[in-house]
Amino acid sequence: MMPIPFGRLLVFSAASAVTACGLQAAPAGPVTFARDVAPIVFERCAVCHHPNGSAPFSLLTYATARPHATQIAAVTRTRVMPPWKSEPGYGDFIGHRPLTDGEIRVLQRWLEDGAAEGDPADLPTPPQWTDGWQLGIPDLVVALTQPYMLAAEGTDVSRVFVLPIPIERMRYVRGIEFRPGNAKVVHHANIRIDRTPASRVLDEQDPAPGYDGLLSHSAVYPDGHFLGWTPGQVAPLLPKGLAWRIAPRTDLVVEVHMKPSGKPEVVQPSVGFYFGSDPPERTPAMLRLGRQSIDIAPGEKDYAVTDSFVLPVDAEVQAVQPHAHYRAREVRGIATLPDGTTKWLIFIKDWDFKWQHVYRYVAPFMLPRGTTLSVRYTFDNSADNPRNPRQPPTRVTWGQWSQDEMADLWIQVLTRDDRDLQTLNAAFRAKAIAEDIVGYESMIRRDPRRVQLHDDVAQLYLDQGRATEAAAHLEASVRLKPESAAAHFNFGTALTAAGRLDEAIDHYREALRINPDYALAHNNLGNVLLGRGNSGDALRHFREALRLDPSNAEANYNVGSMLRARGDLAGALVRFRQALQLKPDWLPAVASLAWLLATAPDAALRDADQAIQFAERAADLTGRQDASAMDVLAAAYAEAGQFERAIAAAQLALTMKPDPALAAAIRGRLELYRQHQPYRSP
Repeated sequence: MMPIPFGRLLVFSAASAVTACGLQAAPAGPVTFARDVAPIVFERCAVCHHPNGSAPFSLLTYATARPHATQIAAVTRTRVMPPWKSEPGYGDFIGHRPLTDGEIRVLQRWLEDGAAEGDPADLPTPPQWTDGWQLGIPDLVVALTQPYMLAAEGTDVSRVFVLPIPIERMRYVRGIEFRPGNAKVVHHANIRIDRTPASRVLDEQDPAPGYDGLLSHSAVYPDGHFLGWTPGQVAPLLPKGLAWRIAPRTDLVVEVHMKPSGKPEVVQPSVGFYFGSDPPERTPAMLRLGRQSIDIAPGEKDYAVTDSFVLPVDAEVQAVQPHAHYRAREVRGIATLPDGTTKWLIFIKDWDFKWQHVYRYVAPFMLPRGTTLSVRYTFDNSADNPRNPRQPPTRVTWGQWSQDEMADLWIQVLTRDDRDLQTLNAAFRAKAIAEDIVGYESMIRRDPRRVQLHDDVAQLYLDQGRATEAAAHLEASVRLKPESAAAHFNFGTALTAAGRLDEAIDHYREALRINPDYALAHNNLGNVLLGRGNSGDALRHFREALRLDPSNAEANYNVGSMLRARGDLAGALVRFRQALQLKPDWLPAVASLAWLLATAPDAALRDADQAIQFAERAADLTGRQDASAMDVLAAAYAEAGQFERAIAAAQLALTMKPDPALAAAIRGRLELYRQHQPYRSP
């Protein structure tokens, strides 16, 4: 049985006899199904236990409920059902409607009194479920095109399906609704989006629909929003101003947990999208507490994992989602405020992997800057744990497979403004990347031949500026897949970041030998050749990259830069504009376009208003803390005749202590502005 989800309305012809204090009045005479049990079951249990529902049997009639009377009494007495794991009094969450003590007593009495049907005239009207969409007709439906066949027998199956989202422009998503495609066997789903081809490539490598394995590192929650599904749960549409963005060429990545039924089952999940017309006004942040150094000895009954993070800004907590696997037993999430007072985020004292949930607060609450968010998990890896998947127990370490362990607490928060959001994300990102590296290195030690693991951890090292470590992992990928153009390309990228340019050139050329139409390899090879002073070959590779992929923003920018260096400023403007159209907030393109519009020798190419517009954007993208961006802004102001503002911007740039060459150039331009003259590029 499952609680009725928030946002869903069920109407009954008879009210449950629950008093104001939460205790049910004792029925007169023997308890019957029609008069006493059905109102409870219809309200609390039927959301899953109805024909074709997610539960294995229906409870809507006496004939279907009577065979389960003993089971109903047992699972409600122990509060196994309805399945809601958060402890009462440790957070007020949407959708939490547990059975009262009085209701549980009625269900016990029904069994004790003989589980009679009673007078059918007392039976309330059963709730009705439609096979249609609960949130209304979606604006877009994406579905698995080829059904997946779940085997009749065996252990639980986790399968990752990748669904392309066919949109031609940026859309704003107010909600999604997941339909399992076979509620009988689909237990829950984790949902992400992937703006890269990485998940699609993994899917294509498996001949069956989807793939067995780990979610790609590039599959993420969108714009700080939880996505997922458990039976009976339909998240309400987001309010105006809180939609999340989805761009063309994005894939929906759905990890589906399935339980074999004893016969082959067809599974074909689908997802409905509900779009809004307004862009998001506020974007949540998603924080993840947890450790990836988990290492639990066999027989260990009380293994603890703790983690914490101090909020650098004020934040309003919206929701939490704990995540662990089979051996976790207890989860404690606590916020400790700067004055030492504490507030519970969540407490689960009997964790069950089968009943994971997003816990959204009825009343979100503000936590001040300096608050410490903390989590503590305890694990039982002994034979006494009935949920332990290994008997006898074995050593278990961190990992994304269900036989491994995890200890995450995801926390969704809203900041007061975008500046605070950037501060929070920057502070948290460094922590998250460092922890992810620990986890990937742990998995690689156990399975060093997994190319995907080497590639993912290499990207994390590159994000940290640790090119040497990244190159070591990508060299391993090349050894494992020597005929993979992508492996050579990735290794070349890390070698470039490490300053090993001659080796990088060799691996980019090898990638192009394997795949001559590899646009990214042409572009990156052009960059390295340009750094080596070979501008002719560099331009040839940039143009080939652009021919192969006109939508490549970097190739457009690189061709523009080469044209500018050769004096073709009109051609450069075209390429910079195209790069900016493809990648609107890409600083190099924004700044280069502003510079040309402000300083081009040809008056026909200059445009003071647009120069200021793009220069202001470049300054904002750098938080007005970058000397080059402020130099561009000063040139734009000068082109518009706003010389006092130009002088102020140039002086501010000099206070940022730029390198000597740039500082000398800025001082020279500053003298022009003081003479009320704009700067012209040579």
